[in-house]
Amino acid sequence: MHNDRIIAFVMAGGQGSRLQPLTTGRSKPSVPFGARYRIVDFVLSNFVNSQIQTIYLLVQYKSQSLIEHVRKAWTISPLLQSQFVTVVPPQMMSGQHWFQGTADAVNQNINLIEEHRPSLVAVFGADHIYRMDIRQMVDFHKERDADVTIAALPVPLKDASGFGIIAADEDGRIRGFEEKPANPSPMPTDPEKAFASMGNYIFSTDVLVKALMEAKEAGETDFGQHVLPRLLRTHRLFAYDFSTNQIPGIQPYEDDVYWRDVGTIDAYFEAHHDVLGAEPPFDMFNPEWPIYSSSYQGPVARILGGQLENTLLGAATMIHSGTQIKNSIIRRETVIEEDVVLEDCVIMDYVRIGRGARLKRVIVDRHNHIEPGEVIGFDREKDAQRFQVSEGGVTVVPQGRLSYFARDVRDSGRGGYSE
Repeated sequence: MHNDRIIAFVMAGGQGSRLQPLTTGRSKPSVPFGARYRIVDFVLSNFVNSQIQTIYLLVQYKSQSLIEHVRKAWTISPLLQSQFVTVVPPQMMSGQHWFQGTADAVNQNINLIEEHRPSLVAVFGADHIYRMDIRQMVDFHKERDADVTIAALPVPLKDASGFGIIAADEDGRIRGFEEKPANPSPMPTDPEKAFASMGNYIFSTDVLVKALMEAKEAGETDFGQHVLPRLLRTHRLFAYDFSTNQIPGIQPYEDDVYWRDVGTIDAYFEAHHDVLGAEPPFDMFNPEWPIYSSSYQGPVARILGGQLENTLLGAATMIHSGTQIKNSIIRRETVIEEDVVLEDCVIMDYVRIGRGARLKRVIVDRHNHIEPGEVIGFDREKDAQRFQVSEGGVTVVPQGRLSYFARDVRDSGRGGYSE
């Protein structure tokens, strides 16, 4: 693989409508995750760790937050011109329209492929939480002399009808696609599971360029719906079994195959529980395969008192005495006042939780001030009158409009380090 020239297109333009209200002012890849990351950081880290460092991030909806994050967090090397993460909005070179689908997004930027003249092109999504050594997928692609390789996630057969399913032979050669089938085809090596497409592709460049030209002529805009089914009739398409991917530094207690689509509030909320605990299913601490993000220059967290159990704290967080916090994630520059009780909560950056407040199964988005004595998460009907409550009973307080610093900096005695 080291002799291959590979460029990557990361599809980061998703609206994330099912993640409302977290996506009211930002795209889905820009949504914060864990104590310091954003969703987009996971796919970008996978590429950088896999030594694929020519990366174009294709953005579209509500992209400013993502653009600012990439500008501050993802400067790889100012000296090596082939190592970069560059944000690319719709250029509209072929018409006055935004990206109409995944294939159209790459097609609108086909000049970048022509400029770099790579041997392989990776097209990946930006919406999932996972670790993956993409080099292993590339090796699989080359060993089978594939034209296109699609990352495939083994899922239980009983759950497979909710996915786009890949029917494949024992060697991985794809023989059909099934969109959310009632009777999905099982994996050839495991009759209890089926291959679900992860929406991550490796293309041989000449095949991709020709397919994009044909798609443009035919008015086709999407890889999954249009381009790949057509290529299947004439080319060698293979499914790469994601469960065979080996990541260095993975602990014995972690899930061997961790991949989460955090496309709904409930899935997003539950994924946060996967990073908590002494032996989490997805351990964020892995020096051999780090997840990169912004280089925050603020101070460390301060705990003045209280009881904390199974909780992650972001930098510059201040926890006052008398608090009780359990099974929660508190992101940076958040102030938790005296006698606050938080259970199963995700509190994002620049939030102040007032004295005596009680929150349970609540996500509080950035720049909010929860009033003293406020109670959220205990009365679903009451909460639904003010906030959005998910099917699973998670209450979401949308992003605040007033600047945290204008309101709070003198009270807390701290300077601002906001990004």
